[in-house]
Amino acid sequence: MPAGKLLSSFYIYDGNAHIDAALCGSTSGSWGSFMGFGAGIRKLQGIIALLLLSAVPGMTSAQALGQAQPAPIQQGQLPQVVPADAALATPPAPTQSSAVPPAATPPTVKSPITTPAAKPRKKGPVDALKPGQFLWVKQDVYEGPMKIVIVLDTQRIYVFQNDQLIGFSTISSGKMGKETPTGIFNILQKNVDHKSNLYSNAPMPFMQRLTWDGIAIHGGDLPGYPASHGCIRLPMVFAKALFGVTQMGQEVVVLQDTSTPVKRPEPQPAIDPVVGPADAIADPALPPPIVAPKPAEAFPPEPSV
Repeated sequence: MPAGKLLSSFYIYDGNAHIDAALCGSTSGSWGSFMGFGAGIRKLQGIIALLLLSAVPGMTSAQALGQAQPAPIQQGQLPQVVPADAALATPPAPTQSSAVPPAATPPTVKSPITTPAAKPRKKGPVDALKPGQFLWVKQDVYEGPMKIVIVLDTQRIYVFQNDQLIGFSTISSGKMGKETPTGIFNILQKNVDHKSNLYSNAPMPFMQRLTWDGIAIHGGDLPGYPASHGCIRLPMVFAKALFGVTQMGQEVVVLQDTSTPVKRPEPQPAIDPVVGPADAIADPALPPPIVAPKPAEAFPPEPSV
């Protein structure tokens, strides 16, 4: 079969060369010419494939340009102006300084100066005397005003002369239910060897009476706490020394404590004698006025100590 016929019956399908065997026939002499023609067709097919591959990047660029086209502007809407170089038009964001600011020092607040609270006064004497102990400063002459002060809560007696402390001692005052009364008293009676007529003739040496109903200063037992029936018990030696320097009428102050004062009793006014009217004395015709007799001296009651 001539070469021209072979070309007319040749076709391309799916990238592969196919030859119509009926058109070509079975002539073996013409098969070599056909194979040479097939090689040329394959070369032409490779050139066409290269041309198609080179056209693909151009199509991709066209599609990208189509997507980047601006959207249509509607009526009444202003177009948005975008600067050519957006990076230059946008101001740089403020950068924070990496330097650490100095720490603020809080102001120094001075605490107010507070005065410590005063300690509560301890109840009890400031001396170190034990029950039955005392101090007496012997004088050559005991002259001048004397003061005797008894403090019940500390169980002490103080003796002053000319405002100088000449002696102090422990005491034992009235127990509960028989408390020693407080106030300002005077020595009413003194007896070196007195016996109680209330408590089975109990001895009361160096007794100095303060009231007529059973309160006196005398020597006795001192257990270290109030234990008497109302009297003020003193150590025997101190009671003897005090008995020797006091006088009748000596003032004695009995306090519950040093912060509670006692009131001094007001003096009683003097009573004038009753006389008749003055005009009766001037008239000699009238009898003389009757003058009321002077009342008898009031005697103190029988002491009961």
